[in-house]
Amino acid sequence: MTRSRVSARQAGSKFERATADYLASEVDDRIDRRVKTGNKDRGDVGGLRAHGSRVTVECKDTSKIEVGTFLAEVEVERGNDDGLAGVVVAKRRGKRDPADALVLMTLRDLVALITGVRP
Repeated sequence: MTRSRVSARQAGSKFERATADYLASEVDDRIDRRVKTGNKDRGDVGGLRAHGSRVTVECKDTSKIEVGTFLAEVEVERGNDDGLAGVVVAKRRGKRDPADALVLMTLRDLVALITGVRP
């Protein structure tokens, strides 16, 4: 069965909520799903921090993982958010638990998360 535009949006919203709730329970209870902000999108989840700086989180619940496209999108959002790093959380087919999702990022973002300095 293929997704309609409405069902795709609903699945995306549900995955964003599940991701935010998981991060809030495991990392910091101030983490929450962000309200959509239009053309200056700052990611789907707010409140995640590393070394006192924002980490921009973009959630994807799609049938196909498009790494380059997803990373380009989160980089724009990281800039809008003035974030230290940007990560994409991509839902895995057949996995309901958000803890089983994939996390995609560039090596630059990994270094920023580890050191607290963006190279």
